[in-house]
Amino acid sequence: MSRPPDRRAFLAALGGSAALSGVLAQSSRAEADLRPASQRRLLRVSADRLARRLADLSQFGRNADGGIDRVGYSDADASARQWAAQQMREAALDVRIDAAGNLIGRRAGRDATLPCIMTGSHIDSVPGGGNYDGQVGSMSAIEAAACLHESGIQLGHALEVVIFQNEENGKVGSKAVRGEDPKLYLDLSTHSGRTVREGIRFLGGDPDRVATALRRPGEIRAFLELHIEQGAVLEQRRIDIGIVEGIVGIKRWAVTVHGFANHAGTTPMDQRQDALLAAARFIDRANRITRSAPGRQVATVGTLSAEPGAPNVIAGRATLTLEMRDLDLATVDRLFAQIRTESDAIARETGTTFEFREIYKTLPAQTDAGLRRVLADVAESLSLSTLAMPSGAGHDAQEIAQLAPMAMIFVPSRGGISHSPQEFSAPEWIANGANVLLNAIVSMDAMR
Repeated sequence: MSRPPDRRAFLAALGGSAALSGVLAQSSRAEADLRPASQRRLLRVSADRLARRLADLSQFGRNADGGIDRVGYSDADASARQWAAQQMREAALDVRIDAAGNLIGRRAGRDATLPCIMTGSHIDSVPGGGNYDGQVGSMSAIEAAACLHESGIQLGHALEVVIFQNEENGKVGSKAVRGEDPKLYLDLSTHSGRTVREGIRFLGGDPDRVATALRRPGEIRAFLELHIEQGAVLEQRRIDIGIVEGIVGIKRWAVTVHGFANHAGTTPMDQRQDALLAAARFIDRANRITRSAPGRQVATVGTLSAEPGAPNVIAGRATLTLEMRDLDLATVDRLFAQIRTESDAIARETGTTFEFREIYKTLPAQTDAGLRRVLADVAESLSLSTLAMPSGAGHDAQEIAQLAPMAMIFVPSRGGISHSPQEFSAPEWIANGANVLLNAIVSMDAMR
């Protein structure tokens, strides 16, 4: 594969220290050590090899800003997935593409009757994305499989490494695995210009058989996803590893404010029914209500438009979106009720009316308490500090949680920047997370 001249600089930024490189020498026995992590000789990933994979992956869809435009179902996405399939084969995984277009590498376990342990993430990006979101988890999962192979360790459970397709445009691949009705997404458009149906076929799947990608409860022993935090908490507090408590639920509403369009020069201030003014007050009060309550909930107005949209006309209608997130949707509902009450007061103040329509809802996903303890034990054994924290962003793990116990590992993100070419996680942070992932897989295998 041809590489741009600056690849060496990128590798230098990603390259891990020699102290973290390589796999510790293991005995020749074929079975995993069943002792707790604190009593076992721990495995280490090859930080240098992981860095090289991340550097090579960054070339697919690379843009002038140093980030990537590798949206789901694009040519760059398809090429990257072909490359990733080869990386899986080099890690001694048996590779297939399921009907939904997900890329799956499998390493057989000693007991074929046991459910698999699954790990992975995604490698598609948002437009103008960075080199770490999804990619760190995907490449670390392949690295974990490679280390197990090189160490001569065959788990009791099969290990499956999955690179889900089109996470950024709706978690399509993991939703198919979870069993969502294909009619809800197959004909949706995507950033690539292809519909989901066309994109699945483009990646080697079969949209006419996408329902066969469904995995049933009991088929997956546990699912682990390593991911960059996409926030600044871990970096600011100098914490090595985030142990995710759960992935937030999300509700979104389309809000329409009805006023009366009139001449901006001849209508006195006290006789106006200004929809944009009412919308502005609403945005401020929604923010204040959300911030006034204890907890980690967030509320965002991300879009706002006014009609007719002329400088000399009072807005007769304003439309906006309100999004609220929290681990507990009861908190979202309680705060939204307060916001609705405030909107009634604003309507009386401004002579307008408010209309709300719920347009999106995704349920929170709690991580498994037993798996969180495994992660904490492994991190402690590796002398890594940990912090229990929520995930404010959605992930493929959120879908798989409806099928199997799930846990997530976070590593720090510099400055909390994500979905941007400036997205960055230091090589040692990534290696720390990959080492936790690798050793947690071995520990989970002992949990029958």
